Amino acid sequence: MNWQQHWRLRPDTIYLNHGSFGPPPIPVQQARLEWQHKLDEQPMDFFLRQLEPAWFAVRDRLAKFVGTTAANLIFVDNATVGMNIVADSFRLSAGDEVLLTNHEYGAVERIWDRACGLVGAQRKTVELPLPFTTAAETVDRIMSAVTPRTKLIVISHITSPTAVTLPVKEVCAAARERGIATCIDGPHALVQEDVALDALGCDFYTASCHKWLSAPFGTGFLYAAPVHQPNIRPPYLSWGRLPPTKLNNWADEFLWSGTRDYAAILAIPAAIDFIESIGLKTFRAHAHSLARYAREKLCELTGLEPIIPDDPAWYCSMAHVPLPPGSRQPLQENLWQQFHIEIPVVEWNGGRYIRVSCHLYNEQSQVDKLLPALRELLGKEPKPAT
Repeated sequence: MNWQQHWRLRPDTIYLNHGSFGPPPIPVQQARLEWQHKLDEQPMDFFLRQLEPAWFAVRDRLAKFVGTTAANLIFVDNATVGMNIVADSFRLSAGDEVLLTNHEYGAVERIWDRACGLVGAQRKTVELPLPFTTAAETVDRIMSAVTPRTKLIVISHITSPTAVTLPVKEVCAAARERGIATCIDGPHALVQEDVALDALGCDFYTASCHKWLSAPFGTGFLYAAPVHQPNIRPPYLSWGRLPPTKLNNWADEFLWSGTRDYAAILAIPAAIDFIESIGLKTFRAHAHSLARYAREKLCELTGLEPIIPDDPAWYCSMAHVPLPPGSRQPLQENLWQQFHIEIPVVEWNGGRYIRVSCHLYNEQSQVDKLLPALRELLGKEPKPAT
């Protein structure tokens, strides 16, 4: 199946980095443009009469896709904004602890460092076992770091630096038994995994729809369980709902945040339509097969073993493979400058890794071009001192 026809990608680029910035397919771009035209052609009509009904319809559609009721969701620009809202709203006191794993996104660490620092709480990090073996071992390691002062566990559904699918449902259940709240950082999980928020049992879940769902940039959401909704506050106040409409619930505060372009958010249903027309099973089968191929060939090249088993329970669309010791930035930049391959090289836990992201527009021939390019560049690197 030629899925590449649905994207406008630069012909000079081998794009193996959908996990960082996922380009939207053509139908999604068209939907966004249609909404922008409606805004530009008659702004007053758009803002006063069209926006709110469309916003609520989009929220209903997204809520169904992620397994919750619409009243539990708000739209945000991206997962980072959602995480900041949680950090600004979750009540911490001096001496409290917020527990993260050592696989969390760097911006998430900074967000909770600031939130804890403002009140004299502590951001605590638990190191997960390497290599990963079982979900139970991972859950046990996380819960072993819990103390009577632990108020919140912040954990990725699928980690960014290491591309590991973590057992978040089991973590949420164990935390709930101990009266500890959970916040899931989930931008990589949409489409790679079935996301069923009510069944998951977390307190907060934040995600970016521009990644694997391939919605436009500027589309994210925050889920808050009903018990927390009265405490959620917007980062800045505007009307919430345009007067004379009254504010009825927490989500109303986030609908109207001032004059802005809402086209990206209103195009989310086009992204859901697109991926559902392909089929989630079809996407996952293609993406995982390609990621597995990349993982196998990269391991043959480097002779190094990944940190997770070769099992779809641990990864889907992203292959994460260790590289020999060296610098991250020169290698990543040289892959682009010399071979026009866009792919992240990650420094994590004292090591260097490459993360191959595979979407529908990717194919095996692109991985086959990565391998000799990487071999050539690694061969030119100075050997580390012993």
